[in-house]
Amino acid sequence: MNPTPNSLKDKKPFVLWFDQISLKDIPLVGGKNASLGEMYSHLSSKGIKVPNGFATTAEAYRFFLSENRLEEEIKELLSGLDPHDLENLRDRGRKIRALIIDSPMPKELENEIINAYANLNKEAKQQAVDVAVRSSATAEDLPGASFAGQQETYLNVRGKDNLLHSIKKCFASLFTDRAISYRSDMGFEHTKVALSVGVQRMVRSDLACSGVMFSIDTESGFRNAVLINSSYGLGENIVQGIVNPDEFYVFKPTLMQGFQPILQKRLGGKEMKLVYDIGGEKIVKNVPVPPEERKKFSLSDEEILTLAKWACIVEEHYSQLHGRFTPMDMEWAKDGLSGELFMLQARPETVHGGKARNVLEFYRLKGTGPVLIEGRSVGEKIVHGKIKVIKSIQQIDRFEPGEILVTEKTDPDWEPIMKKAKAIVTNRGGRTCHAAIVSRELGVPAIVGTERGTEVLKDGMIVTVSCAEGEVGKVYNGEIPFEIEKVNLENIPRPRTKIMMNVGNPEEAFDLSFLPNDGVGLAREEFILTNYVRIHPMALVHFDQLKEGEDKKKIIEMTEIYPRKTDFFVEKLSEGIGMIAAAFYPKDVIVRLSDFKTNEYANLIGGQDFEPIERNPMIGFRGASRYYNPRYQEGFALECQAIRKARETFGLFNIKIMIPVVRTVEEGKKVIAEMEKNGLKKGEKGLEIYMMCEIPSNVILAEEFCEIFDGFSIGSNDLTQLVLGVDRDSEIVASLYDERNEAVKRMISSVIKTAKQKQKKIGICGEAPSNYPEFAEFLVKEGIDSLSLSADVVIKTTLNILELEKNLFQSS
Repeated sequence: MNPTPNSLKDKKPFVLWFDQISLKDIPLVGGKNASLGEMYSHLSSKGIKVPNGFATTAEAYRFFLSENRLEEEIKELLSGLDPHDLENLRDRGRKIRALIIDSPMPKELENEIINAYANLNKEAKQQAVDVAVRSSATAEDLPGASFAGQQETYLNVRGKDNLLHSIKKCFASLFTDRAISYRSDMGFEHTKVALSVGVQRMVRSDLACSGVMFSIDTESGFRNAVLINSSYGLGENIVQGIVNPDEFYVFKPTLMQGFQPILQKRLGGKEMKLVYDIGGEKIVKNVPVPPEERKKFSLSDEEILTLAKWACIVEEHYSQLHGRFTPMDMEWAKDGLSGELFMLQARPETVHGGKARNVLEFYRLKGTGPVLIEGRSVGEKIVHGKIKVIKSIQQIDRFEPGEILVTEKTDPDWEPIMKKAKAIVTNRGGRTCHAAIVSRELGVPAIVGTERGTEVLKDGMIVTVSCAEGEVGKVYNGEIPFEIEKVNLENIPRPRTKIMMNVGNPEEAFDLSFLPNDGVGLAREEFILTNYVRIHPMALVHFDQLKEGEDKKKIIEMTEIYPRKTDFFVEKLSEGIGMIAAAFYPKDVIVRLSDFKTNEYANLIGGQDFEPIERNPMIGFRGASRYYNPRYQEGFALECQAIRKARETFGLFNIKIMIPVVRTVEEGKKVIAEMEKNGLKKGEKGLEIYMMCEIPSNVILAEEFCEIFDGFSIGSNDLTQLVLGVDRDSEIVASLYDERNEAVKRMISSVIKTAKQKQKKIGICGEAPSNYPEFAEFLVKEGIDSLSLSADVVIKTTLNILELEKNLFQSS
């Protein structure tokens, strides 16, 4: 234990060391410092490093006010305050802060602080150690009462005089305009909130990197992911939205089993870094990051995994303390001198932590229009509104309730008008910046990191702000119509027939996982290849043979940070597959290998050099025929590597594989052999391999196919096309295309019967059971194992199937 300057038995202490503090001391040292003490005392033994320090207590703050006779003056200045009169609020706050800063530090309190600082210097074996001086209000960081950054933090403070002055500035920050407004809105009495100040050894992250971390997905509330944001320099830039940071997702369940499930690595701009301003007046300053550093990730894979493990340990500890699931919001830093990682802060996440998702809301656009600007979406809502561009804090009086706030970035001073905004759009910031955090708490959609929002969007414009289209948020010109579907999930039983989902977009997977489901019956690689990878795999394998041109330039730019160009393909595809498989873990996720047609493969970057021109690509070089053919064999090897990484590196053994367009039994055997050659052996580590049943030969030879595959998924779209001889892309003969045709139904009935006899799984992933209730009834009567549906019809079809099964099996 660190030495304490006074006896706890004699009087309430003015200073406590971190190892004397735990979470029960929130009334004494506030949420931030209590949490630091809790981690320092209880989690150091589990490998989490917390820089040592001490905290002044609420008693110290009250002693300071009492000795300087400030309480009555502060009460008088706040009497009759209207927090929405911003000019009056500013005037009163300024006067109170001046009173505090101009008052002397009482000698008794000063001595205790200076003695504690001397002991911190002694421990560090330095004459004057650099410290961070952080405010911790005693009503802050409690569930339901935690806006980001209500009081001030001062970094790189050195020497006793600077320390004492910084502590007084922290005391004064209890009366910033934003803090006064916040307490008024939350119903806290100003005089009943005290302030503790944490004094903690600085981590030299100015020479490395730092960031924030959540043990839950901040957008969807998905519990099994850790989200890490990282940027060079001190961490304030991320919170303030000055930089677009690197972003990493890690999957918690398999991480704690010893796997390395980094589901996503997204390179941020990291344009600036906050560093010590040695000899300067401002203590810290922002400097540009060299271009070559911006193109690198700020954390290694090992560091990402270490931080994610810490997040899991912290979350488990706080969940046990609170007796309920408690996701955490954390700050961390890497010391550039020692290379060590440190945890700087941990507090309960306040948006999703206590939220039950019994009712889901789905916002959907019902039209389209010109997209004015794009950025990172925060939330999932859509709103219409009028733009108001506010370029500085001095202009906030111009903002009217219900307008859409457009600005460079926000900080806590902006909160009075953020509460009035219908939506928020910023030029800068990532998904953990101040604007993002506050908009989530307010339930207001936001689009951050647009870069040019304040230039493109003009006062008075009527726009549609959409955060309902995945990760990319869009501002449309005009009022685009939209709908809101509310789904009550309480008391929906599971039908006998499994209801699975068709999922292609990894960005939607966490959200979709909340729908009642039995897993993913069709995870399409095509969406991932089109939107994540974008480059033809053979163009990466044979990059040197590509002719010079725009495609080659794009490939160089996109793969610049990868040791080998093919690593880009494997990483991006494995991340996309991994996000979907993690979202539904441990339920089955059946990944269908790439099923582009030649004209679609040709649209990928570099694709035209490797794809033949076919008259009818629909029944040409697609599916299984590609995978063992020398034209694509090396590209298929990369697909296999990506799936193997998602299974064996990420630990997502719930991934199954499905092969499309298997025309003959011999072709099926060739593909299985090709997969085994690339490390995906049927039956090994639980690997199941299915085939699409979408060609008449699949039905006719179903018994033979059963000998080599674990099951079937009926592709009713292609099967209907080939049974009836109707091109499903032709509008001229579209009226003849109908899955309910008796010929199609007989084929489906036959293959279900064969699969049942051979004890193989069989499902369907076409749209027919969603579109036609009578077709779903037919499938259930035939005894199909599962229906895999698009997300928008899952609830409706589940209810229909439940009613159908009730009528069919009521005698059971």
